Amino acid sequence: MILGSHVSIRKGYLGAAKRAVANKASAFQYFPKNPRSLSVKEFDRGDAESCKEFCLEHGLQSVAHTPYSTSITPAKEKEELTIASLLNDLEIADACGSIGVVVHFGSQISKTDPLASYHLMLHILNSILSQWKGGCLLLIENNAGTKGALGTTLEELVQIRNLCEYPEKIGFCLDTCHAFASGLWAGETTKPFLKKGQELGYFEHLKIVHLNNSKYPAGSKKDRHANIFSNNGLILDKELKRLVTSPILKEIPLILETPDDERVSHQEEIEMIKKKWEYG
Repeated sequence: MILGSHVSIRKGYLGAAKRAVANKASAFQYFPKNPRSLSVKEFDRGDAESCKEFCLEHGLQSVAHTPYSTSITPAKEKEELTIASLLNDLEIADACGSIGVVVHFGSQISKTDPLASYHLMLHILNSILSQWKGGCLLLIENNAGTKGALGTTLEELVQIRNLCEYPEKIGFCLDTCHAFASGLWAGETTKPFLKKGQELGYFEHLKIVHLNNSKYPAGSKKDRHANIFSNNGLILDKELKRLVTSPILKEIPLILETPDDERVSHQEEIEMIKKKWEYG
């Protein structure tokens, strides 16, 4: 089981990797820059290279996540900045030796043209990936169902990748809370969900799983993460275990984005998961 959590880069990229090791993790996620800013960062390449070397030495895998304000269906005036910011994220993640950069599927931009959002997404993806020459992937994450309910089906995710001019530069990130909230996966529907994903070729390109419980019921379209074994988490831990320990998801890193301020730290949660799921 390759397991970790989101960590801060407050002490740099190498510091983030060291924090992951202190958490007894074998993987970690980080924001490559200020999570609240759509910008281009002049980053410390030496620090990034040290992070990459440290991860190789300790068998750590990492993934970056775009800032909160990033959208692949941006407003017209933000298109150029969005493209530049995402290229910057890819460059940083590549320097750190990361698998890829997670970005959320786009949202609805037109009430009259249902295809407008998909056309814009393809334009943005093609603009970014035509310029990107590194090995780091852009990882598209499924949505919970808010803001027009796009990106909630496996068909959409697979089709966007297929229609992009550079599909080899795109992978997927599966968020379990988002899947539950959108109704894509409802805990007890693991078997048909896995079967459908295999048939569509989704799991061939799945690189990261965001391992989160949900504070709201299946189909609620509300994105509120809960701790894996929390009393207010509505996904049964046996259902989460059945999904992420499936042979189909074997060796895919699991990243916790759960609250770390609700009586359990990420280190404690990682230890609990290992004890209950891997060795229990």
